[in-house]
Amino acid sequence: MTISVTDIFSIGIGPSSSHTVGPMRAAKAFLDSLPGHPAKVHAVLRGSLSLTGRGHGTDRAVILGLGGWDPLSVPVDAEPRADGFIPPTGTASGPLGPLEYSIEFNNEPVPEHPNCLIFDAWDAEGNLLAESAEYFSVGGGFILSREELDQEVKKTAEVPVGMAAADSADKVPYEFSNGEQLLNLCAAHDLKIWEIVAANEEALHKDEGGLEFVYAHLDLVWDIMRECVTEGISTQGILPGGLRVARRAPKMYRQLLEKQDDTTCGFSAMEWVNLFALAVNEQNAAGGRVITAPTNGACGIIPAVLHYARDFQASFTRDSARRYLLTAGAVGMIIKQNASISGAEVGCQGEVGSASSMAAAGMAELLGATPAQIENAAEIALEHNLGLTCDPVGGLVQIPCIERNAIGAVKAINAARLARMGEGNHYVTLDAAVQTMAETGRDMLAKYKETSIGGLAKTLGFSVSQVEC
Repeated sequence: MTISVTDIFSIGIGPSSSHTVGPMRAAKAFLDSLPGHPAKVHAVLRGSLSLTGRGHGTDRAVILGLGGWDPLSVPVDAEPRADGFIPPTGTASGPLGPLEYSIEFNNEPVPEHPNCLIFDAWDAEGNLLAESAEYFSVGGGFILSREELDQEVKKTAEVPVGMAAADSADKVPYEFSNGEQLLNLCAAHDLKIWEIVAANEEALHKDEGGLEFVYAHLDLVWDIMRECVTEGISTQGILPGGLRVARRAPKMYRQLLEKQDDTTCGFSAMEWVNLFALAVNEQNAAGGRVITAPTNGACGIIPAVLHYARDFQASFTRDSARRYLLTAGAVGMIIKQNASISGAEVGCQGEVGSASSMAAAGMAELLGATPAQIENAAEIALEHNLGLTCDPVGGLVQIPCIERNAIGAVKAINAARLARMGEGNHYVTLDAAVQTMAETGRDMLAKYKETSIGGLAKTLGFSVSQVEC
């Protein structure tokens, strides 16, 4: 299936797309697959979903999904709350009505994927409705059933690492699965990258209103990104989870306001970029509503760079935001098809690296770059995040995740400006960088891929049990 920009930029709640948004969708999808509403459901979280599940709110997400909530509609303060105790057994309630649930944590991953959920369900008389139904959260809030995962594995079995399998199930006018194909399409049809993506989106969503539907979604994405910054710079306090991490954005905002006219303090636009990224990611860490861009753990980078464009570039309009998101979305599609955007699969290079690469492409478009320069910008940003590990301290999307977004946003702007000064000619292509990320992720030890048993998580010595509320 062709990936849509509406899938790349989806709406969810924090703190994690693969560990919160995906499991919520999986739980609801499991309910929807049953012949009737069950009386009891048992869920098993396997691998990474177990190791960092409590810190990422996976258990809460499953409970909410079993209640019938989805990431778009669920109230951010729905019970059980993100800042409270999550009972392993109890009653899930929501739009679909109550049911008894139990959640089991099993750190052993299944061979096929590190993020697996397994469900059993019974009716009111104790009859088994479903047994060992497997779902996989594959990054960015995307989920696959066991059948869908097996189909994906079969489809790509003969395809080299870093090269997406061709898929013509969805008819689009400009089919591409990698950077080279995208650049060739731009050259052959004299179109910009965002125009290529817009034409494809119009075809994909023709039954929903075409571009009008897509632009309405992108406008909502931009609105929520702005709301995240507004709420992030005005909300003080301590982030939930037990690490006692204080929100930094409100204080930083006051400092910047006080010093914005002081030419001797050395503050620049980059301080504002840091603020924007921190504000969004602190909202995410608190369980707020955010945009998966392309994941929750990296959700501050694309909004931060877009805010930079709004505040420090001339002639910024809502159309500018659309072009930025469509261009960034093209890079996200390429990375997802040829590597991964999941920290549990390839480490944080797949989350912050992907987001930084996407933001660099979007920023380059707003700087007036050519398609070749945009591809170069995306490559530069991704190349300099290769090998980045996913090592959340205590299983929480706080340390080093929040600061890492600020650094990734600044990298993206620098990559866009560096590429804009060149001609688009470079030795390392985006496709080569994406392939390298896929291979590096495959070779990376599991302890560096969202398990909280390696890297900073181990060095600082906080176990998941130590930071539970």
